[in-house]
Amino acid sequence: MTTTVPTTTLNNGVEMPVLGYGVFQTPPDETERCVREALEVGYRLIDTAQAYANEEGVGAAVAKSGLPRDEVFITSKIWVSNMNYERAAASIDESLAKLGTDHIDLMLLHQAMGDYPGAYRAMEDAYKAGKLRAIGVSNFYPERLVDVAALAEIPPAVNQIETHPFRQQDAAHAVMAELGVVHEAWAPFAEGQNNIFANPVLAEIGAKYGKKPGQVILRALIQKDVVVIPKSTHRERMAENFDVFDFELTEEDLATFSALDDGTLPRIFDHYDPKVVGWLLRDMVKQQIGGGSLY
Repeated sequence: MTTTVPTTTLNNGVEMPVLGYGVFQTPPDETERCVREALEVGYRLIDTAQAYANEEGVGAAVAKSGLPRDEVFITSKIWVSNMNYERAAASIDESLAKLGTDHIDLMLLHQAMGDYPGAYRAMEDAYKAGKLRAIGVSNFYPERLVDVAALAEIPPAVNQIETHPFRQQDAAHAVMAELGVVHEAWAPFAEGQNNIFANPVLAEIGAKYGKKPGQVILRALIQKDVVVIPKSTHRERMAENFDVFDFELTEEDLATFSALDDGTLPRIFDHYDPKVVGWLLRDMVKQQIGGGSLY
């Protein structure tokens, strides 16, 4: 029998699974197979983005799965090249077409760059039109999240940020909790940094429950009220990552886990680095300068 994944309730009442399957860097020609297998394993949250160039594969897998559409929670994200009202609105319709669906369960702004207030207004209008069941943001540091939450007509429901054992984002999490925003983790395995799957602390915790370090990570983050979207192209690893609901970490385990965040690991993506920001904005500049204005 397939495990039913617990859900968290978003600030508009929509239920979102606390464990999902991510397709970042999954090749477009492999996406349909990977998502099909993830759905067979039991995942019901699939996370994609315009920038991943694999929305079509996600949509095809969901359509062919035989599952009712309302049993699969699909997330996508608006890329920086679409960060103004008009482009964001058009890109939402394009994402709907690529996914082959009449609604997206959660749409996020992928970065806090460009005319993101205009893009957010486009999401609000799409939400009112029934095209989006929930809206939110990604990679918004606390000051930018407060900015959006204070000015938006429809407050963001989710903020997806880099979160893993070495960057647990407790301060950002506190801000999200105060604002009623669900914290979602990208790169929960830190993209393999610090030899994470051989970490002795995680291995020791896992040994008590017959679990591997990756499973300990996912379980710990879920218990810290963080939604996780691990990614793997291998079915056996998909199943392993899904198998985290038959044990519970103690307060002592969680304290030991929290101590892994010692502030020494560099950010995977440093949004305070001008070179990183410039690289991310390249597509937006290329697209929008041609139209006469960045905004």
